[in-house]
Amino acid sequence: MTATRLKPGYLAVLALLLAAPAVIYPVLLMKILCFAVFACAFNLLLGYTGLLSFGHAAFLGSAAYLTGHALKVWELPTLAGLLLGTAGAAALGWAVGTLAIRRQGIYFAMSTLALSQLMFFLFLKSEFTGGEDGLQSVPRGTLLGIDLSSDTHLYYLVLGLSLSAFWLIHRTIHSPFGQVLKAIRENEPRALSLGYDVDRYKLLAFVLSAAISGLAGALKTLVFTFTTLSDAHWHTSGEVVLMTLLGGVGTVLGPVVGAAVIVTLQNELADKVGSLVTVIMGFIFAACVLAFRRGMVGEAIGLYKRMIGEKTP
Repeated sequence: MTATRLKPGYLAVLALLLAAPAVIYPVLLMKILCFAVFACAFNLLLGYTGLLSFGHAAFLGSAAYLTGHALKVWELPTLAGLLLGTAGAAALGWAVGTLAIRRQGIYFAMSTLALSQLMFFLFLKSEFTGGEDGLQSVPRGTLLGIDLSSDTHLYYLVLGLSLSAFWLIHRTIHSPFGQVLKAIRENEPRALSLGYDVDRYKLLAFVLSAAISGLAGALKTLVFTFTTLSDAHWHTSGEVVLMTLLGGVGTVLGPVVGAAVIVTLQNELADKVGSLVTVIMGFIFAACVLAFRRGMVGEAIGLYKRMIGEKTP
């Protein structure tokens, strides 16, 4: 599908996003955007580098706490708080990545899970996080004189930063750097034999993924004006895996669709079925794995290629 065909589609989606707050609750839209950014960041690591992380909630949670503390206690400007949270997640990503990158396969995944749980218990015992109570009443502040206490005003800030994150990810995977990441995913020994510093590329991808996940966490704190331990819990790491697989691993829009489906279902079903929502999510995931192995977007792309006579792998 050429860029010329895609451009009108992107413009139509942008128009819908700009008009969406008029018909859909802005907080729900912002939650979807936050998790869509988080899922896309995770997909950069899994779908394009071939690294499965079970600890990505650590970056979402650390940025959420840093941003909340900066805005509430240090009374920093809103933009400075968001930047601090993102930078903190990137620094944590470098530290975790430096340790975990030395392992491969399931050992890499278990390393990220262990380090993520270490951060979870650190947040649980630290005073600045509020422990089990979390950080409450985080002020949204203002930006360029615009009062962000309005959900509609904040929505357009979240939308702008989310679109910037999507553009960065899209630009990364279509750059020479992204091509090297795909080469590492497909055949790491061959990439190594060609002279690429594989560990360095993996670490850069890990840090970038952590930073974008941190941006999602920082925005989430701003949206809900609080952050809790659930943001750093292993369950959140599992949710982002589900979102990515449901939408389509290795596709640009797959994680966005997966995040939108999961968040919307959780929002609609939570009051109706209570804790059974987790069971329903499990059935949906199992059905997707059995019937749509490439995810919803992956299967849609495959169907389109078959319709136009193009061969699919």
